[in-house]
Amino acid sequence: MRNYVSRHVLPLFLLTSFVTGQTPTPDPWKNVEQAMGRSGQAQPDGAYKFSMPRKDLSVTVAGVQVKPGLALGSWAAFNNPGKHALVMGDLVLTEDEVPAVMSKLQAGGIDITALHNHVLHESPRVMYMHIHGMGDAASLAKAIHDGVAETKTPGPDSAPASAPQQDIGIDVAQVEQALGRKGKVNGGILQFGVPRAEQVTEGGEPIPGSMGLATSLNFQPTGGGKAAITGDFVLIGSEVNHVIKALAGNGIAVTAVHSHMLHEQPRLFFMHFWANDDAVKLAQGLRAALDQTNSKKP
Repeated sequence: MRNYVSRHVLPLFLLTSFVTGQTPTPDPWKNVEQAMGRSGQAQPDGAYKFSMPRKDLSVTVAGVQVKPGLALGSWAAFNNPGKHALVMGDLVLTEDEVPAVMSKLQAGGIDITALHNHVLHESPRVMYMHIHGMGDAASLAKAIHDGVAETKTPGPDSAPASAPQQDIGIDVAQVEQALGRKGKVNGGILQFGVPRAEQVTEGGEPIPGSMGLATSLNFQPTGGGKAAITGDFVLIGSEVNHVIKALAGNGIAVTAVHSHMLHEQPRLFFMHFWANDDAVKLAQGLRAALDQTNSKKP
């Protein structure tokens, strides 16, 4: 009797399916994650994002040791897991990594839409490669995986996530009040994402805001209530010089103005910035610049 039972007990998931009359729903992103070689994270707007922080790099800007969450975070995001997917991303690279990564990506059907700096006077020099692809999500993911494999980007972190830091060295509540928005602490960096109010499209298709279309504001505490800030404003052409004036008037340097995409509508420009000063004062300056844009209200 014991042997008979052991040979005829159904696996739990099949038994559950038999009893309920339902079959288990497969994870639609499993093949994409396997191709990327790491797990992703679902975004509130429906995109699926893979983070690849350059924890291997030791970069300084104006004497500040830059944490990955401030300005060294490679990423790729997909709008769906199927045969007609859109992927966009931004890869953080050393100068020596650029040629091999570009070649591998293009061989895999990934377009390069921009290659440039985001900050000034960093050591060693860091380049940012923006990418775009359309087609089968798993195939696009494999191409990105192969491109990233040409770098020293660390593999997925197997260590359990640490508890969020409650005190990171700046007054988070006052910074949030100055910006009029809630942020999140990630790896010791206070981060804000501010979407644009209008819908951005590519080839007539809407692009989720989490695929690089939200203004990014990052604060890294540097002691004594100060923070180094960087990120990028997502702007239409008529906003560019108004934002430059607002930032400059508040002691925030503009470090780059350029495109990240090729065929988006409306046409967008990305403005990168840097400062290291009192965190609340800088938040007030960033708020003055945000007020010059068509950003979503909090």
